[in-house]
Amino acid sequence: MRDLRELPKAHLHLHFTGSMRVQSVRDLAAEQGVRLPRVLYEGYPPLLSAADERGWFRFQRLYDSARHVVRGEEAMRRVVREAALDDGAEGSHWLEIQVDPTSYAPFVGGITPAMEIVLDEAASVNATAAESGSARVGVLMAASRTRHQLEARTLARLAKNLAGPGGVLGFGLSNDERRADTTDFTKAFRIAEDAGLLLVPHAGELLGADAVVETLAALRPHRLGHGVRSVEDPRVLTAVVEAGVALEVCPGSNVSLGVYDALDEVPLRTLIDAGATIALGADDPLLFDSRLLDQYETARAVHGLDDAQIAELARSSFRASAAPADVVTAAMADIDAWLAAPPSP
Repeated sequence: MRDLRELPKAHLHLHFTGSMRVQSVRDLAAEQGVRLPRVLYEGYPPLLSAADERGWFRFQRLYDSARHVVRGEEAMRRVVREAALDDGAEGSHWLEIQVDPTSYAPFVGGITPAMEIVLDEAASVNATAAESGSARVGVLMAASRTRHQLEARTLARLAKNLAGPGGVLGFGLSNDERRADTTDFTKAFRIAEDAGLLLVPHAGELLGADAVVETLAALRPHRLGHGVRSVEDPRVLTAVVEAGVALEVCPGSNVSLGVYDALDEVPLRTLIDAGATIALGADDPLLFDSRLLDQYETARAVHGLDDAQIAELARSSFRASAAPADVVTAAMADIDAWLAAPPSP
């Protein structure tokens, strides 16, 4: 078997706060005199399930505790820098990190400065990626389902203003998909669409195939965050495949949040057999203690994919990405070289 760490990958589903190292969260909390939930020190990683509202509340409380320590420009830059280094160490050549700037805006003077800090640090990372071994970084903006639709439109307009090479590459919709009506966010996504942004809402994880249908119709996505439950209706899965909508599949997250009871229940093979475009993702490794490399190891050890199939998953992740053409071309050649090399003893 070939070393999965050496396989070039694109990581397309990683949230800003959820990307953090747990030690960085502890360090920032200590610097600020902030008290974290005990489970972020003892008994880590936390046992989570969002199968019901109470479970989601516990997940959100821990997530908010970590987000609360990211106060100010240097902390925000640290998150971007460490996420890129950690992904690079696992073989990621390209990382798309998703940011909702409203949480960090109060500490840096607004949502525009917050996004400009993230974009500036991403540019700094990209300028030295070859020397540092980090992944190159693209930035996606996201609105929250738990906030008013008018805020989503405001964020979409900001994303439009910051769009372009070296700027914001896509626009998403995150948080508990059981909250709010997807159609409430249609206008925000039309603003982002008019700017030529990649449309990457979450759907089809906590809700089933009907939510996928609604999202396809209302938001016209290029990718779906998760989308795994489209398998519950073969007609919906066929519609996803025929529309060319890529799925950001996060097996470790699905199990941690109680969508599936075990990794072998995640329908990765069903999606592959249906012809879906798939990009494996880690979602929130801070709370799930499961990174991108773990998802590829799951594909091999749990779902029985051979190296040719795993290489195709890696290619698929680049095809679904917003990575620059030179990054994609180089990665495809490196994936071919990985597959052509003899397996490790």
